[in-house]
Amino acid sequence: MSDVSNPVEQPAEQPIGDRGSNRSQRPGSAAFLEFVTSGWGERPPSQVTRSPAADFTAARRSALSGRFPGRRLVVPAGTFKVRSNDTDYRFRPHSGFAHLTGLGVEQEPDAVLVLHPVEDGTGDDGSGHRAVLYMRPLAGRDTSEFFSDSRYGEFWVGARPTLEDLETLTGITTAHLDDLRDALAKDVGADGVQVLVVPDVDASVDAVVAELRAQQESGERDDHLVEALSELRLLKDAYEQEQLRLAVDTTVEGFEKVVRALPAARAHARGERVVEGTFVGHARQEGNAVGYETIAACGDHATTLHWIDNDGRVRDGDLLLLDAGVEVDSLYTADVTRTLPVSGTFTDVQRRIYQAVLDAADAAFEAAVPGARFRDVHAAAMEVVAARLDEWGLLPVSAAEALDPENQHHRRWMVHGTSHHLGIDVHDCAQARAELYLDGVLEPGMVFTIEPGLYFKSDDLRVPAEYRGIGVRIEDDVLITADGNENLSAALPRDPDAIEAWMAGLRTDEASAS
Repeated sequence: MSDVSNPVEQPAEQPIGDRGSNRSQRPGSAAFLEFVTSGWGERPPSQVTRSPAADFTAARRSALSGRFPGRRLVVPAGTFKVRSNDTDYRFRPHSGFAHLTGLGVEQEPDAVLVLHPVEDGTGDDGSGHRAVLYMRPLAGRDTSEFFSDSRYGEFWVGARPTLEDLETLTGITTAHLDDLRDALAKDVGADGVQVLVVPDVDASVDAVVAELRAQQESGERDDHLVEALSELRLLKDAYEQEQLRLAVDTTVEGFEKVVRALPAARAHARGERVVEGTFVGHARQEGNAVGYETIAACGDHATTLHWIDNDGRVRDGDLLLLDAGVEVDSLYTADVTRTLPVSGTFTDVQRRIYQAVLDAADAAFEAAVPGARFRDVHAAAMEVVAARLDEWGLLPVSAAEALDPENQHHRRWMVHGTSHHLGIDVHDCAQARAELYLDGVLEPGMVFTIEPGLYFKSDDLRVPAEYRGIGVRIEDDVLITADGNENLSAALPRDPDAIEAWMAGLRTDEASAS
């Protein structure tokens, strides 16, 4: 009989949250701790210099300050997002944070930019706010973070910048992230400073702000700050325009690589993946990443607007619709589409449809001038699309009747809009008010896409059989100038004859090189 008075002691059950560490088997002996945290040489002197974006970001913060006198503005960078179990996606800061600080690539998870209200005219650049960047600085090599923290530790992810480094780089006063809570709470009370935050970016920051607001009556909505950050980006300054040119130029190079890779794509069972992989590899080599998931759609797949499975064949005789953009290190991205004949030559039907889309794009370019409204660009493209569909006998009414807002029959074959603003987000300025976006007057410095298309699905019984399975989109990135516009992506051919000649030249170059 067992001795129940002296039961065998069972080990405590390991909490679920601790079990992820089982894979690492990290040592924790005193001897190890002493050994791993000692014997390191001096760090090399910092090579950080002031960013070329710093003067521009200061002007942006000053403009934002003018819209919110007396308010404390909180713009988090955001945190790591879990991809699977304990592995994270590559970090990308919130676009509003990047725009106001100039920090891109993987800088700086968990950081928070705060614009503290001060007496008007005494703040940064004579504004009514003083900016402080709260961040998690580089930990010493005598800390456990150094070797044991797989998210932040230097042994795992490399050395983080110091407070001094970030202050030099951005031109913004820096402080330790541990100081954030007290800084947000300063002068907050029933009648004190109101705090506005960009919500749903960093849950820990949201929680602090919510706690502070419990002491106050309801005030201005956070939506107004989100809206202002979007509207601040409607006009691109000189630095932004330079970065967008770089993104577009790098994207053009990626399209050239794709054309050279078409033989390999044709030979592969998932040739669209060869196309995608070629462009994505280029984007990582020459920039930060792609600005959005690449659309590499061949044949009928090109009639699916956001086809990103990219698992189909690339066949001679089909059209390849490639919608892709390189995001450079500053996080500005291009967004360009070309529809290319896989064989290098358009068929008569493909050329007919392609030319209609090109004519619509050209009409949109003519409408994209200072003083016009953003919606006018789309309207100009739609007039051409409706006219061509009417000529081909595809509309049940006249082109003029189809264009009536109560009808819109022509939109069956182009359900998307013709343009969207472009910048640090591929769909930039998305939270701006409609009166400044859709109904906004075009001004020099605006950058947006022009991208009409026609999409005839393989099972569309309202079009001739020869049209079915053909999708065409032509997309360019456009800068509004003082006297018109500039096609930033003009280096990529748009005319069908020019496309054929361009593709033939690239293939000749490739053959000669091999």
